[in-house]
Amino acid sequence: MMAAVLSIDHLQKRFGKFEALKDITFSIEPGEVFGFIGPNGAGKSTTIRTLLGILRPTGGQATIFGLDAWRDAVSIHKRIAYVPGDVNLWPNLSGGEVIDFLLRLNGQTHTPRTDELIKQFDLDATKKARTYSKGNRQKVALIAAFSSRADLYIFDEPTSGLDPLMEEVFQQQVLALKAAGKSVLLSSHILSEVERMCDRIAIIRQGEIIEVGTLAEMRQLSRSTVRAATQQPLAAIQALPAVHQFEAKTPTQAVFSVDAEAIGDVVAALSRLGITQLTTTPPTLEDLFLRYYNQEGGSHD
Repeated sequence: MMAAVLSIDHLQKRFGKFEALKDITFSIEPGEVFGFIGPNGAGKSTTIRTLLGILRPTGGQATIFGLDAWRDAVSIHKRIAYVPGDVNLWPNLSGGEVIDFLLRLNGQTHTPRTDELIKQFDLDATKKARTYSKGNRQKVALIAAFSSRADLYIFDEPTSGLDPLMEEVFQQQVLALKAAGKSVLLSSHILSEVERMCDRIAIIRQGEIIEVGTLAEMRQLSRSTVRAATQQPLAAIQALPAVHQFEAKTPTQAVFSVDAEAIGDVVAALSRLGITQLTTTPPTLEDLFLRYYNQEGGSHD
């Protein structure tokens, strides 16, 4: 088995008495797109800044390519591409000059791929950076990152300020990295973005990881929504222990949620009542996210 590209083991970070990171543990494998989700203030950016060697951990360890994220930051940075959620640019340089400068900083050059990315992201690279909106500043950083030949790409709320069309371009580029066997850490609050692209997901709440796994694994722990219509009354279904939030529309029509492991038993019980209509919907990432936060007693911050 190949070694993990990134590994975090019981990472902690305190600012005075405030514990920004209490206990963070997860890893990213080669070729994996890993989603890192949580509300603002949960510790996502603090974790990423520690990975980048900007912040020194108070406890625990973070390694990238087997190297210590704090001690070996210079060596690590040669092999990563990073885009923050709010990009500051040199105001008197054009967008194209900034892209070329960012590439040169990493020992790389402007290529035909760079030109293609400028076109796909619909950026006027001749304008001065000081004239750019937040979305256009994000585009500059994303074009430079996607132009780079890196082994790990770290995106911290990268589509902040982008319109839906540009979000789609971003997602296509990440999926292309995945197809090329690259590893990606994506911190985002746009759950549909994470749901579409990520192989595994970590949910962070108040500086602690409360769940890590694939979307399928997380869905096994949650409930599907069932809409059913039957020939005979549905009252008996409401009494089943795996059925929750039962809402009768008519005596023979209802909407309810079912524990994932019991869906087969509930469908069998429905079939005995003569099913005339049945749809089951697995939980979305947003459903899972809210359920984990609510059951952990967390609140959005």
